[in-house]
Amino acid sequence: MNLHEYQAKDVFRTYGIPVPAGQVAASPEEALEAARALGGTMWVVKAQVHAGGRGKAGGVKLARELDAVRAAAASMLGKTLVTPQTGPEGLPVEKVYVECGSDIARELYLSVTLNRERGRIAFIASSAGGMDIEEVAHRTPEKILSATVQPAAGFGAHQARELAFGLGLTGGQIGQFQFFTAALYRLYLEKDLSLVEINPLIVTREGSLLALDAKINVDDNSLFRHAELAELRDPTQEDPMERRAAEHDLNYVSLDGNIACMVNGAGLAMATMDLIKLHGGQPANFLDVGGGATPERVTAAFELILSNPRVRAVLVNIFGGIVRCDVIAEGIITAVKKVGVSVPVVVRLEGTNADKAREMLARSGLKITPAVDLTDAARKVVAAAKGKA
Repeated sequence: MNLHEYQAKDVFRTYGIPVPAGQVAASPEEALEAARALGGTMWVVKAQVHAGGRGKAGGVKLARELDAVRAAAASMLGKTLVTPQTGPEGLPVEKVYVECGSDIARELYLSVTLNRERGRIAFIASSAGGMDIEEVAHRTPEKILSATVQPAAGFGAHQARELAFGLGLTGGQIGQFQFFTAALYRLYLEKDLSLVEINPLIVTREGSLLALDAKINVDDNSLFRHAELAELRDPTQEDPMERRAAEHDLNYVSLDGNIACMVNGAGLAMATMDLIKLHGGQPANFLDVGGGATPERVTAAFELILSNPRVRAVLVNIFGGIVRCDVIAEGIITAVKKVGVSVPVVVRLEGTNADKAREMLARSGLKITPAVDLTDAARKVVAAAKGKA
């Protein structure tokens, strides 16, 4: 689960991490009042969406007059912001964050995330802040610094100093940077985060460090421990189909293809999508109905994947271990009858009560194409999606 910038900065404040003063607004008038309350002669108006690259897309505007603050907010609110990270569909802007302007001398990058290859928490830093870190890593990898945390020892002060030296910080800035890294590490652990990022972390003209931006991603599996973070979820920023899937405890991810997949088990789902690609097709989704699938959940899964207008065929690939194949077959029959499926459906069932399940499907009278194995299923569904079945 992602947080908005203004929410992440509120969390930063509770950990003593310095951020510029700012207020959130849901209308141009509220943005104007926020600027007046903040005072000063320069403000930054930022669209609040769960995506990076806002500045390049017109989602971050500098205003030196109060009327300019109102105009900037009006140009964003109620609109859809399209950035390289949102895709062409963009994300709706329902709030803006009005922040006091900062006197910037340098822009740095700092984040804490999980290094999955090593299975350890890692700090990533760069002197090229304010840019897409992926682009920096690709074009100038020497500007990327990292420090891996030894779990038993924690993040050491010597590691913070090494990163600070690598960023070109001097004097009191090194002590400030040590405080930043210690606070971020504590935040990452205590809130069960998957990412905390500051881009840019600025050095002001006075030589102080300030978090000019804030990004926090929370591990969904830990939200039961963090009710205060779960309350910050913004459904408008999430894929509506993925949100519906979560309501039925389905693991679903939207993709760009036209072959809908319903599989039990994440590994089998990945293998199914690989085989579809191998035989020339494009998966429309990742969908794991889980080991404890019920007819009701299977019906919900069918309704979900068929609500995608791009879908031209459906592949059901179930290995009956924990869940019995006849339970899946019952759900498929119920769903096909209820939803009124108009696209080809290919079904491959193996495992517990597979023979009974195939018999149920055969007696249903529905237009369901059986498959003898996974390769056969992939070939048939790709052909069906191309209109060659």
